[in-house]
Order: sequence, then structure tokens, then C-alpha cells
Amino acid sequence: MPSFITIPLLFVFPALMAFAAFSDLFTMRITNKLVLVVVVAFLAIALLAGLPLEQIGMHVLVAVVVLLVAFSFFAFGWIGGGDAKLIAATTLWFGLSNMLPYLLYASLLGGSLTLALLAVRRFPLPPQLKTVVWIDRLHDAKTGVPYGLALAAAAVLVYPTSTIFQRLLG
Repeated sequence: MPSFITIPLLFVFPALMAFAAFSDLFTMRITNKLVLVVVVAFLAIALLAGLPLEQIGMHVLVAVVVLLVAFSFFAFGWIGGGDAKLIAATTLWFGLSNMLPYLLYASLLGGSLTLALLAVRRFPLPPQLKTVVWIDRLHDAKTGVPYGLALAAAAVLVYPTSTIFQRLLG
């Protein structure tokens, strides 16, 4: 049974993902500070939830592998640097057991987001919306895709099945 101390801990990760999604949507940036907070929060909460050090180590190993793959995607220009760091930091919370569902959801949601943006960008933006900076930027065909939205949504979908969530829930 979760205690009054562990209940708030359950919401740390979803709150960080919401912040990442909104940050990417409104600014097209995912800061290093946010990624660092996601990593530090995992380490702290994993220890508080009683994850064995070996399991934490495996989570770290999986996240490092994902980071290497994500940075190769960044090098090819397929994703942004912030996205590469966020996907690895988020994978840290899931480890090997939930990595594949997370990456699958992120791919499907990211692909859907990309297709939707490409479709919307084919039409002119109404003048009222052109004055809203973030909407105008999002509509610009030269702007990338705020993939952090897809990463965050996928993370929130997978989080309830994660070991850390289950441990905190008791």
C-alpha cells in the first residue's frame, strides 16, 4: 500500500514529461537542465523505491545504449539533440523490460505527429494564429517537429507498467 510519502513520488515523472512536452511545443527546445533533472529524479526515486543497485545499473546501461543510437540519429539530422538526450533519460526510467513498448509508442506517436504537422503545414495559417509566436513557428515548414511531445506522451503511457511505478505503488 502506498504511503503519503510515495504518492507524490508517483507524479514526479509525469510532471517532468509534461514539462518536456510543453517546453518542446512552445520553444522547440529541451534543455540540458531538464534532462539532468529527469536523470537525477530517477536515481533518487529508484533508491527510495528500493530498486536493487544491479537493476539500477541495468537501467543505466540500457539508457546509455539508447543514447548512443539516438545520437547517431541526431548526427544524421533525423532528430534534435534535446530529443536524443530526452529519449535516453526517459528510457532510464523503464530499463530493458519497458524499453521496447516505450520506443514503439514514441515511434508511432512521433510519426503521427510528423504526418499531422506536414498535412497542416500545406495550408496557410489563419492571420489570427500567425500572431501567436509558437503556433507560427510550429507551422513553418523550415521548423522541425517537437518530437518531445511524442516522447513524453509515450513515456506517460508506459510509466504505469514500469518497475519503479509498481514499486512505489507497493
